Order: sequence, then structure tokens, then C-alpha cells
Amino acid sequence: MIELPVISSQETRRRKPDWLRVKLPVGPEYAKVRKLVDNYKLHTICESGNCPNMGECWGAGTATFMILGNVCTRSCTFCAVATGRPTEYDLEEPKRVAEAIKLMGVKHAVITSVNRDELKDRGAEVWYQTVVETKKASPETTIETLIPDTKGNWDALYRMIEGKQEVVSHNMETVGRLYRIVRPQAKYERSLEQIRRIREAGMRTKTGIMLGIGETKEEVFKAMDDLATNGLMILTLGQYLQPTKMHLEVAEFIHPDTFEMYREEGLRRGLKYVESGPLVRSSYHAERHVNVPLD
Repeated sequence: MIELPVISSQETRRRKPDWLRVKLPVGPEYAKVRKLVDNYKLHTICESGNCPNMGECWGAGTATFMILGNVCTRSCTFCAVATGRPTEYDLEEPKRVAEAIKLMGVKHAVITSVNRDELKDRGAEVWYQTVVETKKASPETTIETLIPDTKGNWDALYRMIEGKQEVVSHNMETVGRLYRIVRPQAKYERSLEQIRRIREAGMRTKTGIMLGIGETKEEVFKAMDDLATNGLMILTLGQYLQPTKMHLEVAEFIHPDTFEMYREEGLRRGLKYVESGPLVRSSYHAERHVNVPLD
């Protein structure tokens, strides 16, 4: 196998490679989305997660909405979302999100949330109502829900996906060996089971994995095989970027050619759609994923 280029961890501390440069968010459409998000008191993972594609996506009039507040009960070492004891639980939030999506004229909406482990239903009812209200307000809008780990509460999982959204995503984030470091309150096998159950319920399944944390190529291939075996249809692969000095360090910057190799490998191993590139995030080009055939 030909070894494709990477940049060492020491180099990551000095500079990012040219392929990771992004434009600052500007323009009238960006300003429109910014105003709607503020006026409706909404949270977006675009902001909370420091997404590098925020300018591009908001400039196109789209955003990924984050429900159930902006404080997470988990303490994942890669994530920029605040960790603590959540205080928000607003049963009117589904209607506000639905109205904002309608005003934006979004054709494909992505909805995600923080983990709410302290809630008996993990926030499932708010999840369900948000999808239902959005479908009611914008019948032509397709929806992807990026749902959290339900910690094996399968009743909560099934309620989250009952709203007839077109795509259900649950991010693995990394390979099995690194789970205790990256997702200390999650389990690799349990996330695989959650994806399998979503597929068995007849939904389009999707997940995302970050690269550059210290995984090997063989571990990425193994994760692809595990995901394909458990019914995954759509995989996104992107470069991990350290949000602050308090978070997990980048082990290496993965070259775009390597991302392309992973895309080809994923398809060869049975996945139906693979979005792979340094700046790819879970909801990047998400409108394309709704067209993946269910059979």
C-alpha cells in the first residue's frame, strides 16, 4: 500500500495546512439566518461546535439547529459544547424551531441536540415534537435528525425516530480503541447497536467519524466494516480540529488524498454513500443524503 502524506503532531502546533483554511461568514443570507437564530432564541451546533463550514452553510440559508439547550451532560474530550447541569427544558421549543425553519425557507433541515442523560426519556418527547411540528409547518421540508446516545434506553430511541424524518444520524466520532479517551461516557458497541436498531426500524442510517486523533488506517477500515455489518448507509469523515487548548490535541492533519482513499474504501466495503474530506462535518451537504435509496 502506498503511504499517503500526513503532518506530524509537532507540526500541528505551528500551523494548519492550506486545505483547512475557510472563509469568514459574511453576506446577506448569513445575516438573515443570524437574525432569525437570535430572534427565536435558538441554539445551533454551527456556533456551539465551532463548525468551519458555518459561513458556507449559513450563506446558503441553512443551519443545523440544536434543541434541548446548549449545556450537555457528557464531557467528551473533542467537543466545544459546554458541559454541566442543563437547565433548559422548553416544551414550546419545537414550535419555535419549526417556525424558524419555515421563515428560512429551508428545503432540508438538520436537527441535533446535546445529551440529556438526566431526563428519563433522554429528551425524546421534545425530539419527536420538533420533527412533527416542522413537518406540519413545512410539509415539503426534508429532515435529518442527529440524535445522541440514549444509553440503551431503546424506548427513548424509538420515540425520537417516530416523527418520520428522512435520515437518522448518530455519530460514532472515532474508532473503537479511542472511545474511552474521546467519548468516556459512551460505548462503541452500544453506539453500533443504536445504529442497527435505527436501520431495523426502516430508517436511513448515518454516522460521522473524526480523523487525526491517533487512529490507524486499519482501525478506520475495521470501523467501516463494523458499521456496514450493523446497517449503516451513510458515513461522513472529516478532520478533527482542537476547539480549545483544554480539549484533545490533534495527532495529525490528514491529507485530502487520504480522505479520498477512505471514501473509496468505504464504498468498497458496502457503505452506500461516503462524504470524506478535511472540512466535512456531519451535516455538510446533508441534503444529498436524503436521496440514498432505502432498499
